[in-house]
Amino acid sequence: MSSVRFPVAVAAALMLAFSAAARAQTPAQTPPPLNAYGALPAVEHARISPSGDRLALVTVAGDDRVLVVLDPHAGQILGRIEVGLAKVRDLTWIGENNLMITTTSTQSLSELGGRRGELRLGQIYDIERRRLASVLHNASGVTPLLAGAVEVRRLPEGEVAFVRAFSFGADRTSLYRLDPATGRGREAVRLSDDIRGLVLDAQAQPVASSTYVQASGRWGLGFWNGRSFDEVWSTVAPLDPPYIMGLGRDGQSVLVSARREDSQNATDENGAVVFEVNAAGTWTPMPLGGRVYPLYHPVTEALFGSARATDDGTQYRFLDPVATATWTTVSDALDGRAPDLSDWSDDMQTVLAYTSGPGDSGSYHLFDLERRTMNVVGQAYPSITGDLVGKVTPIAYDAADGLKIHGYLTLPPGADSPRGLPLVVLAHGGPASHDVMGFDWWAQAMASRGYAVLQANFRGSTGYGRAFLEAGYGEWGRKMQTDLSDGVRYLAGQGIIDPARVCIVGASYGGYAAMAGPTLDRGVYRCAVSVAGVSDLRRMVESEARDAARPNNETVRYWNRFMGASRLGDRAIDALSPARLADQADAPILLIHGKDDTVVPIEQSRLMAEALQRAGKSHEFIELQGEDHWLSRAETRQRMLAETVRFLQAYNPAN
Repeated sequence: MSSVRFPVAVAAALMLAFSAAARAQTPAQTPPPLNAYGALPAVEHARISPSGDRLALVTVAGDDRVLVVLDPHAGQILGRIEVGLAKVRDLTWIGENNLMITTTSTQSLSELGGRRGELRLGQIYDIERRRLASVLHNASGVTPLLAGAVEVRRLPEGEVAFVRAFSFGADRTSLYRLDPATGRGREAVRLSDDIRGLVLDAQAQPVASSTYVQASGRWGLGFWNGRSFDEVWSTVAPLDPPYIMGLGRDGQSVLVSARREDSQNATDENGAVVFEVNAAGTWTPMPLGGRVYPLYHPVTEALFGSARATDDGTQYRFLDPVATATWTTVSDALDGRAPDLSDWSDDMQTVLAYTSGPGDSGSYHLFDLERRTMNVVGQAYPSITGDLVGKVTPIAYDAADGLKIHGYLTLPPGADSPRGLPLVVLAHGGPASHDVMGFDWWAQAMASRGYAVLQANFRGSTGYGRAFLEAGYGEWGRKMQTDLSDGVRYLAGQGIIDPARVCIVGASYGGYAAMAGPTLDRGVYRCAVSVAGVSDLRRMVESEARDAARPNNETVRYWNRFMGASRLGDRAIDALSPARLADQADAPILLIHGKDDTVVPIEQSRLMAEALQRAGKSHEFIELQGEDHWLSRAETRQRMLAETVRFLQAYNPAN
């Protein structure tokens, strides 16, 4: 494919994200400043319009975000609007002229009892008029907070967007049809309060819904009869309830992940099988689940393929021959770079693919198959060139009890034959999640300063089957913790790292693991850095019960199972809580926490800081003003990274 060249006289914001040729790489001299790694990606979101003739992307400079709309063929800017400090979570095209911008902000809401939460809002940008309209603003009795993702359907009158929102007056959620010119909505489908999932067909008519009762754990599946939903199946699932995933192959059935007595060869970590279910009650098992997830047609929204996550990248399979041919062309052009499908046009002839990994800090590639062109249209970290990206290698080792643990080792750039390196164990959050191959800004930042970085998918992580996930139940501070230090011992045995020069770092659950290192798995680490970590397990679960206004809810049941508690308030998990073991800490601990965190309250780090202070243990505590759980602001994210590296260099210098 040839490369299209674009005019050079474009806006400065656009130049952060859009270029006609790959950046020239110069031999590495010194690593980039830490702010280059801690900065928000220069391109946060990129979406292709239905026709493929327009490209929308959010460019970022500092904390300021700008939405830019382009004609990728002519290289012209069609629209530009400053989003400012709003945290953009998604972009959705509504036809060719309107864009739905979904943002979140941390706020308190009186209707929710004054509790702080991460609230989801929508705005519609009219490109031709260059106007912005707030979604559901000033709607009588209806909150403008979105209760799920926006759904777009291509109807005879044009593309129409639908959103779910809550009506305080009626005390229920409903599906609203939006007017893109004004952002106003009118009720399209009235829903009951216990409806959790909803699936629409290509004509925007309801197909099926799911209900869930928190207290009893009763889950039900119903199909639309034209006026309401007829329930066809139900089960009681206090934990791991079924869920609707989307439309099936025919556009009238739905995909459901569920545990059933007739389930054979469960395909996901919760022991569930993905079924295609129709209104007649026929359940057909599908080869989905676990690391295999469904793909939906851009027009009909029906199932038409699947994607499988592997250490070598995502593998795509399509039922549609056009989609198969398109993706074969894209993957062949990016051979060896493990592309991910970011977006494509309705006819699947314009494709946006994303790559990151060896020699690539994150790049968006735009393909136009009709014009036979390919271009890099955005880079996540443009100042971190390929020669400055540390090598990432999949590894596997045996835990002390013989369980196979998989993970990734990131080396300092240029470290081709590593021996005796200082190590940082970077524990992921969740804990029911997993690290993947690719460019990880946090791991790469520490590697750029001379550290090897281990990211282990310890037991309890997703992606390795049901037995592996369940092996983590009740193992907080126990085997989930020693899986990490077993990785240290493995790398030391290989001679790659120096076992006397190891620190542990992590956020969320990883922050818990970082605090548990010096308090529960002593003698391994020289220092620890916890970002938004849980320090007192019992108080954390009790706060979840208070926030939900009922002690018996799915979230409480989930955490009790994972932490090993028999009930709410079980004091047995105090023995696994770093804040209650602060006097045993054998290494300095840095605590960092955002004051706007609505997932793990900042109280958790304050409790740990107070306990370490009472015990006379070396520690530091930094509160990040205006930061949430996900480090969504550039200034505070950069500060977190700078403080982390400063602490590492003080207690475990790379040189």
